[in-house]
Amino acid sequence: MKKIALITLLALASTVLYASTPLRQDTNQGEKNVTGNRGEVVKMDKELFLRDVFDYKQSKQWNYKGTRPAIIDLYADWCGPCRMTAPIMKELAKEYADQIIIYKVDVDKERELASFFGASSIPLFILIPLKGDPQVIRGAAGKATYKQAIDGFLLKK
Repeated sequence: MKKIALITLLALASTVLYASTPLRQDTNQGEKNVTGNRGEVVKMDKELFLRDVFDYKQSKQWNYKGTRPAIIDLYADWCGPCRMTAPIMKELAKEYADQIIIYKVDVDKERELASFFGASSIPLFILIPLKGDPQVIRGAAGKATYKQAIDGFLLKK
C-alpha cells in the first residue's frame, strides 16, 4: 500500500512539474538580443546584422559598423557540432567581454543571413576584425583554436 501511495505521489508531482514547464525549451538561455551586452553571446537576427554589422542592402563593399571585433557563429539547434561549440563561445564571450562581441545566428530562422555568408555547412564562424575583411572558420574546433584566432587575427596580440 505504501508503494502505491508513493508511486501515485511521484506521478502527481511529475504531472505538476510537467504542466508548469513550457512545451518548447529555449536552448539559448542566457543569450540576449542586446548589442551592448558584454560577456554574453548575442542572438542576432537580420535587423541587428544590418544595423550593427554590415548593411549589404546599401553597399556591396564590406564595411564593418561595429566598435569591437566580432565573431558570428552560424548554427542550428539540431546540429551536434554546433551544440558542442556553444559552451566554448559562451566561455570566450565572458573571457573577452570588453574586447570582442560574439553573435549567434540560427540558420533555420535567418536563412537570408545564412545565404549571405554562404553557410552550406555548419557550424560556421565569421571572424570580423575592426579593419579589413572577415575570415571564416568552418566546422567545430577546440577552444584553443578559437583563442588563437581571436588573439592572432581579431586582437593581433
